[in-house]
Amino acid sequence: MFENKKISKKVICGILATGLLSFCGIVVETAMNITFPTLMAEFGIGTSTVQWLTTLYLLVVAMIVPLSAILKRRFRTKSLFIVSNLLFLSGIILDTFAPTFALLLLGRGIQGLGTGIALPLMYNIILEQVPRKKIGTMMGVANLITAIAPALGPTFGGFVLSFLDWRYIFIFLIPILIASFFIGIWAIEQKSAIESVKVDHLGAILIILTFSSLIFGVSNIGNVGLLSLAGGGVLLFGIIMAALFSVHSLRNDHPVIDLKTLSNMHFTSFVLAFFLFQLAILSVSFLLPNYIQLVNHSEAVIAGLVILPGALIGALFAPASGRFLDTFGPKIPLVAGSILCIVSFACYSLFSLGMNNILIGWIYLFFMIGISMSMGNLMTSGLSHLGITKRADGNAIFTTVQQFAGAVGVSLASTLVSLSQANEALSLTQSTAIGSQHAFILLAALCVIQLLLVFKALKPDPKQS
Repeated sequence: MFENKKISKKVICGILATGLLSFCGIVVETAMNITFPTLMAEFGIGTSTVQWLTTLYLLVVAMIVPLSAILKRRFRTKSLFIVSNLLFLSGIILDTFAPTFALLLLGRGIQGLGTGIALPLMYNIILEQVPRKKIGTMMGVANLITAIAPALGPTFGGFVLSFLDWRYIFIFLIPILIASFFIGIWAIEQKSAIESVKVDHLGAILIILTFSSLIFGVSNIGNVGLLSLAGGGVLLFGIIMAALFSVHSLRNDHPVIDLKTLSNMHFTSFVLAFFLFQLAILSVSFLLPNYIQLVNHSEAVIAGLVILPGALIGALFAPASGRFLDTFGPKIPLVAGSILCIVSFACYSLFSLGMNNILIGWIYLFFMIGISMSMGNLMTSGLSHLGITKRADGNAIFTTVQQFAGAVGVSLASTLVSLSQANEALSLTQSTAIGSQHAFILLAALCVIQLLLVFKALKPDPKQS
């Protein structure tokens, strides 16, 4: 292998090109959440309608990401990048000029297609073209996107709404996408052979039905309840489709995603830990702006500014944590990161009935350092337990889990806060604080489970010895 080689400029630029595209996909998702009240007034729609801007986007991404392993085998990386970039750019341009909500929604769906193709590309390039001893560092760099983009989104959206029209959220992304396009055209190279693999059409249909139903059901539970057809009914349908897909995949010689990789318990433990961390990130990205605005009565732009320092520090720390993994191994950064997150949620739980913006910002800073120490390293460590031929399937599983965890996190947090807000005996300020406290307590418990999964995953693997 090429363990001692340096990372070439083209590989770095290829990672940058796919990273910029993924960054735009994630940042616009969280930035749009800030615009919902404005869009409701402009287009004359309700909350249940405007939320489709996020729900449809997540549904489309969830349908495409699981197919990434088979797309990688059948098509050139540069071709996939060009298609994803042009799709996303088309959706952005459509939303910039959309005169109706229906066209705005269509643009978000097209952006979901682009993001779904783009998200796995960056990790595939790293796993294929970066020397093994530097994979942790580059995965840390890649983790900048998943760590900082959700936090920057509300800040970015808040600034745009405060000083400009909401359409500038899309306009400001166009130069970034164009730069990404030309960098990718020059830099992205094909290293793996294209395979004429047989397409598992039934498996593709089942996996699309599985994740679209699960995300749609989870996203609706907070609005219509678990016992409703659109909530629990669709969620149950998704679970049934998941069971059918699992049986079909295990019996198929050329599955869309090889679920046999999950028989590796070290890999599976890392995937579950990654799921809980991603759930925590998206839950916090909902809870804190909501708390700052409804409990502390601050403007949207202030909510973004409070969490901005933590997002930046966490982003800057991510490559260093990856380098630490390359040098000393995964145990110290993964355990330390988990403990920081547990302590952060414990502090939020203790003080959430009356904490000011400064305290929120300080706790969030330590939370983001914990996240940056863990997210990329969880993925790197998990994939290291798979053979080279199985890493595309492993990457598809991690990226799919990432999207599903985001939907679960937002739905879980919003449901707990909504249940508390339904108490008419309390003011909106009091009920929001109490609901947030309940969410923080649950997240602290989930992070304890995540730490236990990390310890399980870090046990010596006899196959690696």
